[in-house]
Amino acid sequence: MTPIPRRQFLFTGAVGLAGLAFSGRLGAATPPGPSDIGPVPLTPVGPPPVPVAAKASADVADVPSPAAWPAEKRIGFAIVGLGGLAHDQLLPAFSLSKRARIAGLVSGSPEKASAVAGQYGVKQDSVYGYDEWERIAQNPDIDAVYLAVPNSLHAQYTFLAAKAGKHVLCEKPMATSAIEAQQMIDACAQASRKLMVAYRCQYEVFNRALIDLVRQNLLGQVGLIEACNVQSIGNPLQWRLKKALSGGGSLPDLGLYCVNSARAVLGEEPFEVSARVWNPPNDPRFSEVEDTMAFTLRFPGGALVNCSSSYSLHRSQSLRVYGTQGWAELENAFAYRGPRLIVHGKDGTKEITTEPTLEFQNPFALELDHFASCIVRDVKPYTPGEEGLQDHRIMEALYQSARMGRTAALAFPPATRGPAPI
Repeated sequence: MTPIPRRQFLFTGAVGLAGLAFSGRLGAATPPGPSDIGPVPLTPVGPPPVPVAAKASADVADVPSPAAWPAEKRIGFAIVGLGGLAHDQLLPAFSLSKRARIAGLVSGSPEKASAVAGQYGVKQDSVYGYDEWERIAQNPDIDAVYLAVPNSLHAQYTFLAAKAGKHVLCEKPMATSAIEAQQMIDACAQASRKLMVAYRCQYEVFNRALIDLVRQNLLGQVGLIEACNVQSIGNPLQWRLKKALSGGGSLPDLGLYCVNSARAVLGEEPFEVSARVWNPPNDPRFSEVEDTMAFTLRFPGGALVNCSSSYSLHRSQSLRVYGTQGWAELENAFAYRGPRLIVHGKDGTKEITTEPTLEFQNPFALELDHFASCIVRDVKPYTPGEEGLQDHRIMEALYQSARMGRTAALAFPPATRGPAPI
C-alpha cells in the first residue's frame, strides 16, 4: 500500500479516505443453554437471505467487495445458539454477506428454532438440538458453524464441530482459559478444520482505518494508547455474571476489546502487564466475577497502553492513539454501529483536526465473508485460534497481577495471524 503524505491525509476529511489508502480494505448432549433465552426475533432486516443451495466449491476466486458469490458457491453456516447476539446481529448479517449463507440452526428450544428457520429460509430438517452433532455431520450443506453460546461451551462445541467435519467460527472470548484455547486449536488441527475467532473489530472499516494510520506512521511514533470499554449490566441472573459460564467478568467480555485492539494497532505483543480490580460492596451482581478493572500493557516499541473495563458505568467505548506527530480517536470504537474516527495532526505551524468519511459496513458480514474466503482458498484466517490463545494468556497475566498486587512479565511466543482481509 502506498503511504499517504501527511498533508494529503489531514485534508481528506471532507472527501473521505475510500479512494485513498483504504480502498483495498473497505471492502455431547447439553441441556438448553442461557443463550437460547429470549423471544423469537422480528422479521429479518435488509434483503431476503440467499436461498439454501449446494455446498461451496473451491473454484470460487477470492474477489474483493462488492462482487458477490453466487448462491450455490457460498459457504453454509449453522448458527449454534439463538440468543440475543444471533437474533440481533448474526441472522441479519447474512442478508448483507456476499460469501456466506445460513444452512442450519442449533438450539435447545425447538419451537424457537423452528420459527427462526421459517423466517430465514432454513429447511426444517436443518434445525438441530445441541446433542445432534451426528446429524449435523451428515449434512453436506453445512460447511462451518458459528458458535454464539456462553463462553464455557465454546471448547465443547468446537470439539464436536471439528469431529463432525465442520470449520469453526467462534465468538470471543475464545474460551475460559488458555488451556481450553490450546485444546480447541489442537482439535481443529487434528481434524484439518479451520478455526477463527470472531474479533469483528479487526474487520470493521473504521478500526482498520486506524490500524492503517499507525502502520503508515502518519501519527509518528506511538507512545500512548487509551482504551475504555464500560457499560452498566443490569440483570444479576444473566450468564455473564456466572463465572462457570463466562470465565470472568468485565475483562473477558469488555476489556478483551481493549487488549486485542491495542495488539492489532501496534502489531506487537506486550511484555509486561499490571492490573487492579474494584467491586462495589454488597452488589449481588459481582459475587462471582469482577466489576471494574484498570490495567496497563507495556509494548517493546515503547508504547504504554492504559485500559479500563467495567460492568457498572454508563456506556462508553473509546480508543485513542497518541503519536509524536498527532493523535487519532475512535468514538464508539467497539460498538456494533456508529463508529467515528477523528484525526488531529500538525501541518507546518497549523493544527488540523479532520473526520475522515468512511462507508460503514456490517462487521459481522465482513468477518463471515473473510472466513468463507479462507475456507475456499484453504488459507489461515486473519484472526485464527492462536489470536484468541494469545489474549487468554494476557488476560490470565492481568488476573495474576491483580491478585498479587504487582506487575506480571509475559514470556510466550507471539501470535501468528493469517493474511489480512481484503
